[in-house]
Amino acid sequence: MGRDYSQAIAASGLTIYDPIEMGDPDLWVPTPELEALLDERLRGISLAGLALRTRSKVVKEHVCRALGYPVPKSFKKTQPRFVGQMFDTYAQKSNNLQVWNEELSPSRRYVILRVDEADQIARVKVVNGEELAQLDTTGTLTQKYQARLVPGDASHELIAAEDTDTLLPHVCAGADLAMNVSPVDHPAHGLILPIAEVFERLSSAVGRSFPNAGSDQERNRGAALHRIVCELLGYADYRDDGRFPDVRNQLLEVKLQTSPTIDLGLVRPASEEPLDVPQIAGTQIRHCDVRYALFYAKTDGAEVKLTHLYLTTGERFFTRFPQFEGKVLNKKLQIPLPSDFFNR
Repeated sequence: MGRDYSQAIAASGLTIYDPIEMGDPDLWVPTPELEALLDERLRGISLAGLALRTRSKVVKEHVCRALGYPVPKSFKKTQPRFVGQMFDTYAQKSNNLQVWNEELSPSRRYVILRVDEADQIARVKVVNGEELAQLDTTGTLTQKYQARLVPGDASHELIAAEDTDTLLPHVCAGADLAMNVSPVDHPAHGLILPIAEVFERLSSAVGRSFPNAGSDQERNRGAALHRIVCELLGYADYRDDGRFPDVRNQLLEVKLQTSPTIDLGLVRPASEEPLDVPQIAGTQIRHCDVRYALFYAKTDGAEVKLTHLYLTTGERFFTRFPQFEGKVLNKKLQIPLPSDFFNR
C-alpha cells in the first residue's frame, strides 16, 4: 500500500472531526488506498448479535482504529460522520443502500461494508458520490449535470490548446508511460503528457471500430474504448478501476458518445473544487484541471465506429459543450447496488 497513513494520522493527534486538506500527502487517504486499508483491517470482524444502532457504532469504532484515530466516547451527528476524511459508513446486508436527508456530493466518500450471512464483514468498498450516482438505475436521482455535443465539420477538435495554469508546471512532453506508471496510478510531476500530445496520441483512434457485444453493452463499450486509449497513450497495460477520472494517471476522463447528450453526473467539469488525488509536488489538483476526451461514435448494432475526437480541459469544457441545467434531490435516496458491486 506504500505510505502508512494510519501511523501518520495516529502521530498527528487529530480526531475524526478535524478537517484535513484534500490531497494532503501525509494525512489525506486517497480513495483507492482508503478502500485497500479498510478492507484489509476490517474483513472478518464479527457484528453478530448487535442491534442496528449498536452495529453502526461498533463499525465506526473499528474504522477509527484502522485509520489511527482515537475512538470518541460518542459519535457526533456531523455530516459526514468522519469529517476529516470526508466519509460516512454503511454496513450492508442487502443491496439496497439508503442515504438519508442529504444530497450526494462528488467529494463525499461512502464506505460500504458487506455483511455476510454469518454477520461478519466480508468486503469493504469505497466510492464517492459521483460513482454512487452512476449506480442508480431506478430514476430516484435526477441527472445532475448534462451538456450537449453538436458535431462540427472537423473530425478532430482540440478545444484547449494548453493545460490549465495549475497543471502546466507538472506536464512533460514525451513522458515514458510504459516504463514508469499504470493508468490507475496517481498523477505525478513529470509523468503527465501535455494536452496537445494527448490529442496527438489519441487522434488515430478516430476510424477504429470495436464489437458492440455483451449483456452489459454500455460497460463493455466503455472498456473497449479505454483499452484503445491506454494503448495509444503508451501504457504497457490496460487498467480501469471505475473511478473518476478514467485514466487517473493522466487526469483524463474518457466519454463515449453515441448521442449528443453528455451525462456529467454530479461533477461539473469547470468546478474549482479539489479532486481526490494526492498533491502533485505541493499542488492540489481541481476538477477543472482534468482533461476530457469525448469520442463521438456510430453503431449499427453489431459494431461501434469512432468518428470524432474532442479534447478539452474541464476549465474550457462549456466553451464548446453548452450545459443543461439540472436539479438536485434532497430526500431519502435508495440506491440498489449491482449484484457484482463488491467484486469489482
